[in-house]
Amino acid sequence: MTGIVDLDAGTVFVGGGGPGHAQPQNLLLKYANRHGLIAGATGTGKTVTLQTLAESFSRAGVPVFMADVKGDLAGIARPGDPNGKLHGPFQARSETIGMALDYQDFPVTFWDIWGERGHPVRTTPAEMGPLLLSRLLGLTDAQEGVMNIAFRVADEQGLALLDMKDLQAMLVWVGQNAKDLSLKYGNVSTASVGAIQRALMVLENEGGARLFGEPALELADMMRLDASGKGMVNILSAERLMNAPRLYATFLLWLMSELFEQLPEVGDPDKPRIAFFFDEAHLLFDDAPPALVDKIEQVARLIRSKGVSLWFISQNPADLPDAVLGQLGNRVQHALRAFTAKDQKALRLAAQNYRPNPDFDTAEAIQAVGTGEAVTSLLEAKGVPGIVQRTLIRPPLSQLGPISDAERAAINAASPMALKYGRALDRESAAEILAKRAEAAAADSAGAGAKGADDDLWQIDREYTRARRYDPGLRVPAEPKPRARSSNSDSIAVTFGKSLARQLGTRTGQALVRGVLGSLFRGK
Repeated sequence: MTGIVDLDAGTVFVGGGGPGHAQPQNLLLKYANRHGLIAGATGTGKTVTLQTLAESFSRAGVPVFMADVKGDLAGIARPGDPNGKLHGPFQARSETIGMALDYQDFPVTFWDIWGERGHPVRTTPAEMGPLLLSRLLGLTDAQEGVMNIAFRVADEQGLALLDMKDLQAMLVWVGQNAKDLSLKYGNVSTASVGAIQRALMVLENEGGARLFGEPALELADMMRLDASGKGMVNILSAERLMNAPRLYATFLLWLMSELFEQLPEVGDPDKPRIAFFFDEAHLLFDDAPPALVDKIEQVARLIRSKGVSLWFISQNPADLPDAVLGQLGNRVQHALRAFTAKDQKALRLAAQNYRPNPDFDTAEAIQAVGTGEAVTSLLEAKGVPGIVQRTLIRPPLSQLGPISDAERAAINAASPMALKYGRALDRESAAEILAKRAEAAAADSAGAGAKGADDDLWQIDREYTRARRYDPGLRVPAEPKPRARSSNSDSIAVTFGKSLARQLGTRTGQALVRGVLGSLFRGK
């Protein structure tokens, strides 16, 4: 009987190919980081293939992450049932491909952005960064520039961007101080700030406020082994997340970017450090701006050297951009239907992606394979694509289908991640600091206003008493007090008499007086 995982040979058993499905089709662990594709129409067995590969990676000591779109991948936490209705077909398939059907469970950690069906998954705007966030929001170059300014100022002023309200408050502050910031960082348009706020509102309406916060997810908590050496299978509850495609794409791309930035270079390891399965992968690319597609392509191309294996699951290979599809060396193609001319064209294109097998026509085989069967091409020695084979995929060892809510709750309660991520933190960050600054500024302004009013009244009174200005609109003067008459306050006649008397004491004055009196008498 064929083993599921042969660590000595470094292989994972995928299924039986060739005549009678007797030829083992093995995935070489050392080439698993060349990524993979699982494609096929609805109901052709993609989910079973995903589950069997996840089991194999876990048995090989490779942690796994996968998004559970339909809720039926949770069964991997329970062993298969020898009394279940699928035991008979699975047993027959096992005998056909020469595999021992040894039912067993696998270590599972459930995650959920909403924190309802698993441990909350959070990150912070600071960790996501302005570049990735701008691309996910589809911002223009000018708007991306404003986003970078907001992050730069927040960093310089020690304003931590830890959740959605922090980022929104920071953008409000940038808009209010646009004139001053423009002198230092370049033009800051309030229209750009408004556009960013609207894009954030759309993301928030989809649940983005739940994604941004603390404690932020640490990748090391996903890359764990259990006591027996099995890799932890991390399952993201994505049933509700599928209704928020922008949020789903945001989270998955952030996760890939974090792996790329944090993990050290390892080249081509004997086995991956972690394997990621992205179900409904077309959601990453639907209506995505070219810059975002370029980012995904870059991560897929370069993350291989970090020892990360990426698997994209979609109905049709055409759902993925050619640049990304070209990075996927291991392929499991389930049946495609060709009812329309467009479908037939997609089928021919899918067949051209495989190394031909002289025993059959690849396009016809892709149409003809039944449920649980697939056309496979797995990398061989030196990374050469294997000849395409019709392969009967091995049955899963764990339960196929969902588990009960009580079973899920018990697993969540027993997980050590419940204590670490169960309660959200809201420490002082940008929103709180900016709010305090605004309150302090308002208080200072009120105090300065009162002092300024007193100063104005003092100045008016001062100018009034100095007779420099009188403005009846500003001051209504009181009745002036009567002045005390001094000894110098004499009448005009008395003053003239005193002056005349002084002048008579001089010759000039006497002559002047005689002249005046003579004139008066002569006139008379």
